[in-house]
Amino acid sequence: MNDPGFTRLRRELDEAITFDDLGKSRSLVAEGLQRAQQDEIPGEVMYFRAQEAIIEGMFTEAIVMLEQALVFNPSDGAAYNDIALCMVEMGRLEGVLDIFDQGIAVEPDYATIHHNKGWFLNKIGKTSQALACFEQALLLEPGRVVTWENMADAYEEQGRLPEALNAYKKALALLKKPSSRIRAQLQAEIDRLT
Repeated sequence: MNDPGFTRLRRELDEAITFDDLGKSRSLVAEGLQRAQQDEIPGEVMYFRAQEAIIEGMFTEAIVMLEQALVFNPSDGAAYNDIALCMVEMGRLEGVLDIFDQGIAVEPDYATIHHNKGWFLNKIGKTSQALACFEQALLLEPGRVVTWENMADAYEEQGRLPEALNAYKKALALLKKPSSRIRAQLQAEIDRLT
């Protein structure tokens, strides 16, 4: 997937999903699917169909479609990333790290997969490894609000409150979306730690 148009769509979709903008997510998926079908790019067709399934909570179906997308584009880190996330949603945690690692191996410059691997590691209590993943994601994309927020959580899990506070402040400073809910959530974390 080297087409700049699909790169833009995928980046915007990732952001819309991250910030819980379901309407925008659906619109971007429809745009991506229409364009992939029009341009006859089967890997992208399967990828965007999988995104439709994910939005509808149909994770098993999404995994099947993402695996088909990988047949057409084996170096699609986003497909591996989404397979791993679908597995987590279904409670199938065994093998999730292997899937993330496969995606990182084929697309090492994809910040989202480093972030999500870190999120998962933090979720299972491996905060040191999680922080290393967050740091890698931030090397690739220093302005990732969600990564700074998750990094703060990992620091807090380790009892490193000054680092957690600084990471929450960085996330708030980088937040460009006018989302009052996310802004209020970050500010509440900062207030709690000060």
